[in-house]
Amino acid sequence: MATATSSASRIAYSLNRFGRAPRITKHLRKDRTTHLPIPHIPFLTTREFAPNRLKDHYHTTLADNLMYLTYTHEPSGVERKATRQIRLKFDPEDPYSKFRHNPPVGGSQVGKRPAPPSTPEDTVRLEKIQIHTFIKESLQNKSALLSPVMMLRALTGETTKGGGQHAVEGIQLVKGKKAVGGWIRPGVPVGAKVDLRGQSMYDFLNTLTEFVLPRLRDFNGIVLPPKSSSSTTPSTVSGVVSFGLPPEAMVFFPQLEVNVDAYPMLPGIHIHFVTNAKGKGAQDKARALVSGFQVPFVRR
Repeated sequence: MATATSSASRIAYSLNRFGRAPRITKHLRKDRTTHLPIPHIPFLTTREFAPNRLKDHYHTTLADNLMYLTYTHEPSGVERKATRQIRLKFDPEDPYSKFRHNPPVGGSQVGKRPAPPSTPEDTVRLEKIQIHTFIKESLQNKSALLSPVMMLRALTGETTKGGGQHAVEGIQLVKGKKAVGGWIRPGVPVGAKVDLRGQSMYDFLNTLTEFVLPRLRDFNGIVLPPKSSSSTTPSTVSGVVSFGLPPEAMVFFPQLEVNVDAYPMLPGIHIHFVTNAKGKGAQDKARALVSGFQVPFVRR
């Protein structure tokens, strides 16, 4: 009897000591839309527990090789030569042309911006992958966007604020910004897109290079521009590599191959590899990075 009484008292003591809620030292911020508390740390997802092969490949091998290939030596203690200031087309002090569009003489200078200094922190890296699709039929019937949205969600697994990541925007509708000959009107949905960052970005890249590209017969690589093309265009300093996949290639994705009949229409997609490269030669650095992930290039 005494033993039973002592065990009951120990249980009651344990509940009184450890069964109560911890003392709140810092109140959590609340979401303005749902009025639910926002945790200090993101929720852990399944992707964060397993190591990613491509991510490890970049940090262990590819980053050092890219630093060696794209390095431009600049003597220490020597300041960079200041860029020449191009005068504007109109006098900014003139009250008659004060509010006019005032571009520099000789056109835009975006393509002539110099690259930043070569440092380990500025080594070219992949920031995000954007997948975009355009649906012409959605101009007359908005329900035509249902199949592309389902396809992008199956390909990427992205949802709005998925996994507790409040910066994840999920699948987004692309709307027209201006009227184009009575064909596209402002505010009308014309397509869908999704931005991939972090682990999901490398997962999609791994699927693309391991399952899709090797099974395409007519795909020899991303077509490079001719050698005679200009190196000062805005696209050459953007650090973005883009290419497209036809609708016939979508059935090679394992996420869609298992249940192709569930999608009434599988449109083609545009894939944009967005890097941190800027300035002259930024696109060449981006191509070197993408080629390190087993994405081929070809010149015709």
